[in-house]
Parts: sequence; C-alpha cells; structure tokens
Amino acid sequence: MLIKKLKTFAILTVAATFSLPMMGQDLLARQAPIDRKMKAVDSMALHRLIQAESYDSPAADLYNDWNNRYAHQASVLPDTFRIDLRGFHMPTTSRVLTSNFGARWGRQHKGLDIKVYIGDTIRAAFSGKVRIVRYEGKGYGKYVVIRHYNGLETIYGHMSKQLVTEDQEVRAGDPIGLGGNTGRSTGSHLHFETRLCGIALNPALMFDFKNQDVVNDYYVFRKSTYNRESAEATRLRGVGGVAVNGDLDIPMARQTYASASTSTQSTRTKSTNIKTHSTRFHKVSKGETLSSIAKKRGMTVSAICKLNHIKASTKIRPGQILRYN
Repeated sequence: MLIKKLKTFAILTVAATFSLPMMGQDLLARQAPIDRKMKAVDSMALHRLIQAESYDSPAADLYNDWNNRYAHQASVLPDTFRIDLRGFHMPTTSRVLTSNFGARWGRQHKGLDIKVYIGDTIRAAFSGKVRIVRYEGKGYGKYVVIRHYNGLETIYGHMSKQLVTEDQEVRAGDPIGLGGNTGRSTGSHLHFETRLCGIALNPALMFDFKNQDVVNDYYVFRKSTYNRESAEATRLRGVGGVAVNGDLDIPMARQTYASASTSTQSTRTKSTNIKTHSTRFHKVSKGETLSSIAKKRGMTVSAICKLNHIKASTKIRPGQILRYN
C-alpha cells in the first residue's frame, strides 16, 4: 500500500514539474495583450499631456511659420511678454559658467557657455517641438533648436551627438544630445541660448545654473527695462558676478546660423583664472603645454588630466579651458 502511494506521489510530482513551463507560457501569452494595451494607454496619455500643454500655446501667437532651415529668424518682438518658466528642467547638471551673455571680444555673445564634458547628457529645458537638428562647422557645431509652448526657443550648441530628430515632440528633461566640442569651439562645453521671436535674451534672466533652478515661476520681458535687467542678471548669476553689456540686438535681416553667437575663445587672450566658488580654471595661452600649466599651478600633469578627463598625450589648444582644482 505504501509503495502504491509513493508511486502515485512521484507521478503527480513529475506531471506538475512538466506543467510549470506550460503554465508560465500561458501566463505570458495572457499577459502580452495586456502589456501592449498598457503601452498604448501610456502613449495615448503622453500624447494627451503634450496636447494639453500645447493648447492655447503662447508660441502659436508669436510665430507665423515653422521651418527647419533657420536657426533663428528675427520677427516682431512684443513690447511685453510673460514667459511661463514652470515645468522647467535644467539642460545640464553643471553649475560652472565659463562665459557670459553680452559683449565679448568686440561682438555680442548670444548665450551662456556652461562647462560640460564630452558625453554628458544634455536635456530639453521645457516641453516643445524640435525644429532643427543640424551641424554647422564654423559655428554651433552639432546643435538642436527647440520651440517651446511657452514662447521661447532654446538652442543647444557644440554637442558631440544629437539624440532627437526634427519635428519630434519632447518633454522637459528628455535627453536631446551629449556634451561635446564640435564646431567653432576650443573646449568641451554647452552653448545655451534662449530666444524670443528669434531675438536672443540673456539666459541668466531666467536660469540660475549655480543653484540649478529658474529665477522665478515667470519672467516678464519688457523692451523698456530689458537692458538694465540683463546686466543685473549677469552681475548676480554670471561668471564671477561681473555685469556686461547685454543690449538687445534686433536685426532687420534674416539670419541663418549666426556663427558670431557661438562660444569661440580668442587665441589672443592671455591666460586667466575663471573663479566660480571654489572651482578654478585655466585658459590656455599659445605655446603652453600640460607640463607648463601644471608647473604654473603647482600640480602634476596626471592630476590635471584626471580633473579634465583627458590623457597626458592630449593636444591642448589656445583658448581651451582646463580645471585645475
């Protein structure tokens, strides 16, 4: 009797063992349509969310056309315009600015330069639609232009790789590219512009990179007070807290890629220290080497290489920014 019970138990155990994979397959088969349905629901929800954000979008009243040709094209700028800064995402986690908005080396620098390393993730500042993904060798390098529902357009220059396509809708915080050193650039960094109706506005009026936040929930642009406010924003949130001339430049002619607005470092500029809190940088002068810079700063070549993610054999160029503490 005992032997018979043991045989029965053994048969049931074997049957159960072989049935488990089949049960698992049945479960997966039943789950697959649910997964596809949930994915469709998620996509629909995201689409509805984007539609809700774009509904009655201020950008619709500011811009008459949509093209993938011009990085920026000046149009009629309103005397007053309120820009909603809520729902923002900082384009980079870097807190280090290396160049201000405004007059620089005899011309206007139309954005902020933020120190990033090659491969660092660059993200969309606000939700919107990608208007341009292009390469400009003598200017922005690999760059992306996004038109946002709040009326702003943002430009992200000198990236090593673009991760979006033209006419693609993006949400604030979505990865759009990787940090780089392409185009008219002498060191890895992000050139970041904020434009209204094609006219460059000082990003420091809206973004506080050092504190990784926006300045307020809204920024009210006023032609009559812009220049004074821009200079004050640079004094408070710029490189070294030094105000520069941020005059509003409203060109009459159509502009294509505006190479002058990119972050070229002058080879004629002498070595300088750029101080941001406790972090210090060295701007490379003509004829300098990693060895001479290390000696000047009281460091070793290997220490400088480690701080800047480069090798001792890396060729440095005049105007390049190197961290040395």
